[in-house]
Amino acid sequence: MALVVTIALLLASGCSSTESAQRQAGQAFLDAWARGDIVAAARATDDPGAAQRVLQATGQALDPTAARLTPGAVTTIKDETTMAFSASWTLAGVPAPWRYQGKLGLAKGSDGKWRVHWQPQDVHPQLGTADMLVVNRTLPQRASILDGAGQPLVTERDTVTVGVEPKLVTNLDDLAARLASALHVNATEVINAVGQAKPTDFVPVVTLRQADYRAVQAKIHNLPGTVFRTGTQLVGPSRHFAQPLLGQVGKPTAEALHQAGPNYLPTDQIGLSGLQQVFNSQLAGAPSATIEIHDAPDATVAQVGQFTGHPGSPLQTTLDTRVQQAAEAALSGVGLHAAIVAVRPSTGEILAVANSDSAAFDIALAGQYPPGSTFKIVTATAVLSSGVAQPDTPVPCPGTVTIDGRTIPNENAFNLGTVSLTDAFAHSCNTSFALLSQKLPAGALDQAAAEYGFKAGWQLPVNSFSGSYTPAKDGAGQAANAFGQGTDLVSPLSEALMAATVVHGSTPAPMLVAGQPATAKQPPPSPPAALLAPLSSFMRAVVTRGTATNLARVPGAPVSGKTGTAEHGTTSPPQADSWFTGYQGDLAFAVLVENGQTSGVLANPLAQKFLTALHTTS
Repeated sequence: MALVVTIALLLASGCSSTESAQRQAGQAFLDAWARGDIVAAARATDDPGAAQRVLQATGQALDPTAARLTPGAVTTIKDETTMAFSASWTLAGVPAPWRYQGKLGLAKGSDGKWRVHWQPQDVHPQLGTADMLVVNRTLPQRASILDGAGQPLVTERDTVTVGVEPKLVTNLDDLAARLASALHVNATEVINAVGQAKPTDFVPVVTLRQADYRAVQAKIHNLPGTVFRTGTQLVGPSRHFAQPLLGQVGKPTAEALHQAGPNYLPTDQIGLSGLQQVFNSQLAGAPSATIEIHDAPDATVAQVGQFTGHPGSPLQTTLDTRVQQAAEAALSGVGLHAAIVAVRPSTGEILAVANSDSAAFDIALAGQYPPGSTFKIVTATAVLSSGVAQPDTPVPCPGTVTIDGRTIPNENAFNLGTVSLTDAFAHSCNTSFALLSQKLPAGALDQAAAEYGFKAGWQLPVNSFSGSYTPAKDGAGQAANAFGQGTDLVSPLSEALMAATVVHGSTPAPMLVAGQPATAKQPPPSPPAALLAPLSSFMRAVVTRGTATNLARVPGAPVSGKTGTAEHGTTSPPQADSWFTGYQGDLAFAVLVENGQTSGVLANPLAQKFLTALHTTS
């Protein structure tokens, strides 16, 4: 009995050993192939040279980013041994893995070792000796970004891409300087890009609409090294229209390609910034692809994989083209960093986001600045809410006042004597509000700031700043906060929402994408309803008899608002930003000019230009 058992075990062991060797041979091939080690995979076959050629061609055709090759059952029928396997290839730019069932032939060599018996069918069951795999990929047309009325903000337009061919350049520094002057690009970036390129490369500098190209053609066309490519791109009506909010579309950087995900190739046009990048998947859609087997004459033998993509879907924003164009017109020619934001108080819809050409980023939504005297809207709310004063209460407005050792002046130390709280607001008396701040109960300013959304932390699709307020530690700090020169910070967006709060009765949730109001990390409470009428009268007085009388003559409904000057920096005299925030009917808006008070480019005239352009084009 023992002998019989031993023989049975040996026989079983022999069968198991053979099958194990076969499986190991197939597994070695699949593992090496899956990790892209073509040489090791070829060596696991009985014809390494032929295997390597086909496997290399397959890799080049598929361009896989990942692979899973899973061994299956080993089967021997007569003298043929095969191992089934499941293939799942993740292909660059294809939206889903390509999967199929394959089969490897296995053969025992003269040296007694099992190997994959090489044949093209080891790659795919339908691949013949002279055949090749081909991936055909088609991108759908990119969808448009729409305005609030459903009309395209960006459309396909004829463009000219200005570039440099390094071998044609005679003086790179001079070329870069001339291109920078004519095209408003960075000369250093041009020099670096050309220096890293091959002699015959096309190094893109900027893509211009045909009209913009014609305007500079005479300055750049004959420069040694410049080359030009015509085409079409999804662009806005002008180069800076709603930029950088809308964003750019182009060939991706490595970082942009990584952020976009696996559906895209380096040769694709994808969203590189702004809404184009945030909503790239929605706008771009998904590519379609087929995987085919072609014969030597490059005729299709079989289709072995198919992926049906889908077109992009439009993104409807809340922007109003007419309001946006008016804001752009107001900022045209402003050399300083400046911005205009407009919102609809009744809905929170953002109607315009405009930045001057020189702005380095979207300061309209994400800039952080001291608000200056526009913060007196908040301080007035705290004063009225706490009962410290009423609109007709007489308040002192001396040229200067000293609080806890800090001297606070009015602009140019103007002295109005004693005036009503309404007139102190209209004429922007820093000293009045500094003195009133000392009478406020603890937490009153903090509460009022919260009522205007300073703690909201609105979550918009792009970077934005909702404002911030830090309670002061002493009387001097409280006084500085009261007229916007302390620790309080705002953006043009939060300033526009401040004006909208007075109109709406509470801070409306800002909305940039239609139907998607922003959520708040800390929803703002509403100011007391009884204060809205006096606050409105304060802001109207600014225009009728205060610091913004130029706005009394603009067309349309009456304008109300608040001016502001916000000093910053350590220079003497200090630099100062210029602000205006206000409303006209169901339109609230804010205008900022960085260093405008210092450079003579005030926010008030830009607000006047904005409203005039808005009603002129209506």
